[in-house]
Amino acid sequence: MAALGWLTPRRRSATARSVLAGEASAEAARKTALADAPHPTGTAEAEPEGVRDEAAEEAAEAQEAPPEPEFPVAGDDLAAAFFDLDNTVMQGAAIFHFGRGLYKREFFRRRELARFAWQQAWFRLAGVEDPEHMQDARDSALSIVKGHKVCELMAIGEEIYDEYMAERIWPGTRALAQAHLDAGQKVWLVTAAPVETATIIARRLGLTGALGTVAESVDGIYTGRLVGEPLHGPAKAEAVRALAAAEGLELARCAAYSDSHNDIPMLSLVGHPYAINPDTKLRKHARTNDWRLRDYRTGRKAVKVGVPAAAGVGAIAGGAAAAIALHRRRK
Repeated sequence: MAALGWLTPRRRSATARSVLAGEASAEAARKTALADAPHPTGTAEAEPEGVRDEAAEEAAEAQEAPPEPEFPVAGDDLAAAFFDLDNTVMQGAAIFHFGRGLYKREFFRRRELARFAWQQAWFRLAGVEDPEHMQDARDSALSIVKGHKVCELMAIGEEIYDEYMAERIWPGTRALAQAHLDAGQKVWLVTAAPVETATIIARRLGLTGALGTVAESVDGIYTGRLVGEPLHGPAKAEAVRALAAAEGLELARCAAYSDSHNDIPMLSLVGHPYAINPDTKLRKHARTNDWRLRDYRTGRKAVKVGVPAAAGVGAIAGGAAAAIALHRRRK
């Protein structure tokens, strides 16, 4: 049964290494923040067929429920939004897509590609982030990039985003992030993926910046070691806490979004937690604590509590469009 240990996620508390990882990530994020980057404004997508009935149901529920205060609050510069990446903003795991792109560029052999493929298949089928399983994937990636220049991997990361990641962004979650940007708030990705990869994705989406796992480098060359530990679970919460302190944010006014119960520590830090495409444990926890939920994997509403008013229509249409596109690719 020991071989099945990685199938069962383990809850961990913050340690000195997770605090170190969080503080290092916050420092790296602030250095590469894209506060002055233009925020793209997309046009509203046409409402897909089959979604109108759901929208009507939501409108009816909204009439029955007491009106919610406007959120996000425009001009509230003491608030920010923190978005998990894998399965929240993007379908699948960024580290696996990155590995695919490196294989294409002959960074490693077919046997290692098969390992990445299996890890990605498990991630998609299980729909959860297991710390030990994800650790194995990151160890593989660290061994591959050891000895390479940081600038080299950044340039390749830009290409890999276009090849494998751009089409996997959930439009519904993207609409939520845009609502915060339109309200004048900063929006940060928070992910266990390498901070360089996360920063590229944040830049392409017009977000402020990214908190991610920090790989050690000396004179611009990767050493194959991490600073602290992977930015996962409690380490994410520590990174958000450190960044909020440095930015002068009030966490009670901030929002956080994630699909995984591993991110409950991060979600519990803020005043506005959201479960997006939630796994079973997070869905249960969110319902128990009256957190808002949204599931873009089916385009249907997860529970009676919806998305922020500023992103409602765009998120509903975007989520349904993403589901339809995914269904067509699977045929």
